[in-house]
Amino acid sequence: MKKKLFAAIDVGSYELSMKIYEIASGKEWKQIDYIRHRIDLGTESYSKGILSYERMEELCHVLREFKQIMDTYKVDDYKAYGTSAIRELHNTIIILDQIKNLTGLQIDVLSNSEQRFLDYKSVASAGDEFETIIAKGSAILDIGGGSIQLSLFDKDTLVTTQNIRIGVFRLNEQLRKIGAKPSHTEALLEEMIQEELAVFKKLYLKDRKIVNLIVVDDYVSPYLSKQKESDLGTRGYLSKNTYNSLLSGGFFKEMGSPVIASSQLVKCTMEVMDIDYLWIPGVTLCDGIAYDYAVNNKLIRPEHDFEQDIVACAKNISNRYQGSKKRGEALEKMALAVFDATKKLHGLGKRERMYLGIAALLQDCGRYVSLTQLGDCSYNIVMNTEIIGLSHAEREVVANIVRFNHEKFRYYEEMAATSTIDRKDFIIIAKLTAILRLACALDSSHKQKCTNVKIHFEEAELIIRVDTDQNIELEKGLFDEHAKLFEEVFTVHPILKQKKSF
Repeated sequence: MKKKLFAAIDVGSYELSMKIYEIASGKEWKQIDYIRHRIDLGTESYSKGILSYERMEELCHVLREFKQIMDTYKVDDYKAYGTSAIRELHNTIIILDQIKNLTGLQIDVLSNSEQRFLDYKSVASAGDEFETIIAKGSAILDIGGGSIQLSLFDKDTLVTTQNIRIGVFRLNEQLRKIGAKPSHTEALLEEMIQEELAVFKKLYLKDRKIVNLIVVDDYVSPYLSKQKESDLGTRGYLSKNTYNSLLSGGFFKEMGSPVIASSQLVKCTMEVMDIDYLWIPGVTLCDGIAYDYAVNNKLIRPEHDFEQDIVACAKNISNRYQGSKKRGEALEKMALAVFDATKKLHGLGKRERMYLGIAALLQDCGRYVSLTQLGDCSYNIVMNTEIIGLSHAEREVVANIVRFNHEKFRYYEEMAATSTIDRKDFIIIAKLTAILRLACALDSSHKQKCTNVKIHFEEAELIIRVDTDQNIELEKGLFDEHAKLFEEVFTVHPILKQKKSF
């Protein structure tokens, strides 16, 4: 059985941590070491935007020690990620270059959606317990130094996820600014937190009943993940009453301001959302990093379909902006059918296929804002709405596909002048936009007449044969115009044929 030693490093706002895992082919993987160093990067990062010389020296010293430990274990591979404390620095690129030069470690910075998705995967790595708990209405509260992420599940499907900038260090910075007395801390924290959560509840919770709150953090989790309530069985699974009793009994009182802030975030979330039970699985970002690495390298097989969670988020966004569910799903089906039939032409993979499906679902979301500026409005909605699991660059690819499905296509030189798109992403955008336009041509009437399609090549022609007895005169009349970009990008001429006559 093939085994690998893998190290996961988290450069967080509250601590530096490294876990070393032994990963075997199949389903076996186990943690063999866990090293932590408490370091407050968040306070300087969020308030000043830079790290002091002393803090930078401490950071590099610890990372050099991590590297020595990795060398001792003879790890086969590693991944090291910085989160919000590194992401929000004014000089992030300079800091990362210094770290590389001084420690030999390559630190990559996660966007918020990438970070939260890895945290989500860390919970999913718990296996059967995760699947059992999210089968009922559940929420994941992911607490960071700069913000929290609230994700809602309904019958094991992720229905929405939102980022709220009330992380523990931001809350404590607010308390410092107003000169809060220690005796008033908990009451003030409650006021600040409940205001934000009330808005979330009004916009996203509606009549949905949430039974379980799953907490991921570096603050209360180390103290609660080993707690066990005899009536419930699962370690780290507590009732709301038990948690409140611990809180009122001063369980966290002497554990420092970040832990106190995190404990209040948990309490307020349970109160505002009327949640009955709390599960603290005791996982960290490092677990998500290792799980992701093992899955991507086909060392283990995932039990949960994370891609469907990303797609579910896109469907939720479309619903929020009153997109047509029926048309969106029809376009998604047709676009993916064209994608699958033209693999030899485009040479794209599973990830790009997902971009296309998401773009099909979101292609008309801008109608909520403007019927005349549909392309620009759709682009802006996608760019300013977080889709968990997609990086900023990936979201920009999807946003451009959506935009150019409605607007005149722009070529690389023009597009690069106003965005960070590189040549590789431009080609992906061009290919997927061409495919989406073709799918939209099959539903020009918006009546889903062409749902049963078969696609095949005949020399330099792509034959799209529609099996319908409905009148598709409109689709036929507009087809050639919609197909021009496909013909330009792939040097293949698409032809629409109807199997049954009207």
